[in-house]
Amino acid sequence: MFVDSHCHLDRLSDNTHEGSLAAALTAARDVGVNQFLAIAVSLDDMPGLADIARAHQDVVISAGQHPLHEALVEPSVSDIKEAADQYGAVAIGETGLDYHYVDSVPVAVQHERFKRHLIAARELELPVVVHTREAKEDTLALLREYSDPHVGGVLHCFTEDLDMAREAVRLGFYISLSGIITFRNAQSLRELARQLPLDRLLIETDSPYLAPVPHRGKPNEPAWVVEVAECIAQARDISVDEVAMQTTANFYQLFREAVPDAPENVKQALAQAGLVGR
Repeated sequence: MFVDSHCHLDRLSDNTHEGSLAAALTAARDVGVNQFLAIAVSLDDMPGLADIARAHQDVVISAGQHPLHEALVEPSVSDIKEAADQYGAVAIGETGLDYHYVDSVPVAVQHERFKRHLIAARELELPVVVHTREAKEDTLALLREYSDPHVGGVLHCFTEDLDMAREAVRLGFYISLSGIITFRNAQSLRELARQLPLDRLLIETDSPYLAPVPHRGKPNEPAWVVEVAECIAQARDISVDEVAMQTTANFYQLFREAVPDAPENVKQALAQAGLVGR
């Protein structure tokens, strides 16, 4: 059993299964992917994401505004909370800080936006999905000040260092690894995957972006989260089944609002293993 804990299902390429989302999800289910968290880039995305979730029982959604997505009007805490409530989001985000492309959204705007998302997540008691790039100290500082360690969240598509990952875990966060871990020059990420506790790891595709080896150069798709799990298993010298089961359990431990929508076979297997419902 696998979970794609971060994918942009409303942005899948027309070149992926001839533009058929249903076909892309079927291909993922055929290789054992049983749950998908479709991530919002803008609050304007929410109606479309909600339509996808209504059409596919194994899809749940988040509510938020990406740090690099320009907004005519910055969403307030109330706006974020109302969107999450209205559309049944199981998480807030993606949000965070990205200092690689500061020309699109100024750093000061990113900071205020991130704070509002963290406050909304804390007030709703929903986990927060964090995008962080070249902003280690500021990201951690804001998490320390505004996040709730009892609710936590995830640093998605993680590419920073082991020290940051360990501090995020200490603050109640999970670390999600994407297809980047399969890249030839990603040895540090593979070492990070080996050293972090397996019960704090998630796997994702971030599709349609960042296709893993051996699919580099193609639009990414949810089925390829399996390659991420295989790479982690190799780095840790354990079975892919162990990675699949534990990262699936981790997902439902974090995104508890997704548990009622989980496929029955997944709920039964996790309960039998004592990994949820404890």
